Amino acid sequence: MLDTASHPITARWPAKHPEKIQLYSYPTQNGVKASIMLEESGLPYEPHLVTLSDSDVKSPEFLSLNPNNKIPAIIDPDGPDGEPLSLFESGAILLYLAEKSGRFLGQTKADKHRITQWVMFQMGGVGPMFGQLGFFHKFAGSEIEDPRPRERYINEAKRLLNVLNQQLEGQDWIAGDYSIADIAIVPWLRGLDYYDVKEIVGWDGFANLQPYVDRFLDRPAVQRGLLIPSKE
Repeated sequence: MLDTASHPITARWPAKHPEKIQLYSYPTQNGVKASIMLEESGLPYEPHLVTLSDSDVKSPEFLSLNPNNKIPAIIDPDGPDGEPLSLFESGAILLYLAEKSGRFLGQTKADKHRITQWVMFQMGGVGPMFGQLGFFHKFAGSEIEDPRPRERYINEAKRLLNVLNQQLEGQDWIAGDYSIADIAIVPWLRGLDYYDVKEIVGWDGFANLQPYVDRFLDRPAVQRGLLIPSKE
């Protein structure tokens, strides 16, 4: 059984409130999914800043919680059946917190599955493809002379944006009511600014996307979650 008091991660990131959900994260596109959901749901939690440096995410302490050395990760001392639970992968964390809080996962079993499919769409499509586009446009991949990798991810990003734009036609949120699908997707749409790729993917041609992002950013819990954990 997981013992939160003696878990190796507490040696580096000690818990002041071990009775609360412990969040280990950094405010990236994936990291803020967890903090926004925790703010939206009202579940009590304690955030810990885990930087993206190897000294943090590849430390023995963090690897004891997430062997994949990626943020975010959580420990819930009051997990299913009252037993502690640790989780990594932002999509899995969103689903867990939605079930635990009873919020943002729809009203019916059919709603849950429809929402889950859009979370998976982000996890398997939007996140990886946008991330690769950023690599080949802004970061080390931009030095590669062969244009094909960059063109591939530009075209795939355009395709995914079109899917979202069509889905949003006539509705405010991606799967009906506001849900974890929106919490998963919109941080990655915001990431297009960070990667400086809005112009090359034709952002202005997707009429439903900017209003969607604006609605999301108008939510007070979103505004708080975007800044958690604090970098200071």
